[in-house]
Amino acid sequence: MLIKETFHDIKTSYGTTMRVYIYHPFIPNFPKAKFPGVLVYSEIYQVTGPVSRLAKQIAGQGFIVAAPSVYHNFEGPEPLAYDAEGTDRGNKYKIEKPLESYDEDSKLTIDYLCSLPTCNGKIGATGMCLGGHLAYRAAFDPRVGATVCFFGTDIHSASLGKGKHDDSLKRAKDIKGELLMIFGTMDPHVPVEGRDLIRKTLYDAGVFFSFYEVAGAQHAFVRDENSRERYDPAVTKICLEMLYDMFNRKLKLDLGDNDGLDATAEDVC
Repeated sequence: MLIKETFHDIKTSYGTTMRVYIYHPFIPNFPKAKFPGVLVYSEIYQVTGPVSRLAKQIAGQGFIVAAPSVYHNFEGPEPLAYDAEGTDRGNKYKIEKPLESYDEDSKLTIDYLCSLPTCNGKIGATGMCLGGHLAYRAAFDPRVGATVCFFGTDIHSASLGKGKHDDSLKRAKDIKGELLMIFGTMDPHVPVEGRDLIRKTLYDAGVFFSFYEVAGAQHAFVRDENSRERYDPAVTKICLEMLYDMFNRKLKLDLGDNDGLDATAEDVC
């Protein structure tokens, strides 16, 4: 599907301007076509080339993608470099930005997507690294019906934002849409104990979710640039197929209301 690339600047309550990069699918001769909206959250480096390419892939499947630059509290929308200085700045900003500002970013971006006449009103979210955590928090918004988190950091340690004391796991019950959590088993940022904690918390909270641990995969395995030999295109393809399955099912179909009945599995071979 063809894509138009633009951006939209949004004023925040912090007196800053958040730039949101928009990747909008279109079908020639059908100007009134409607599509679901999807938030794509970046790593600690803002909207880099790999994040933009991921956004384009999703947009090409028929989703209006909005990728916010989340460090507007500190500097402009330009991406940080994949080097030591960029990493240090990104990690510094990550824990200096108020948690409430992260949440406002999500709300404002979703508000913008829902305001578009070409949006069908259904919203999904995804992201990698820091963005995986931000996508998880975006799922607290009842308008978000489907969320895919790639190796979300700091969820297990509750250390996102100013003060390094977030409530992401405590608010798991606020997630009403479907959720997919994806991690690599060799990710040092989210060790096995952390993954187990996340999984158990989601189970205990009654979240409808899938949990995929990729054997041997490291952190940033979906990043196709400066990944330091961690990028795995074959596994990335599998993960994106899971994302498309969920987003197509939850955001494009009109499933109607949940009947509230307990689903049962027949004990057959």
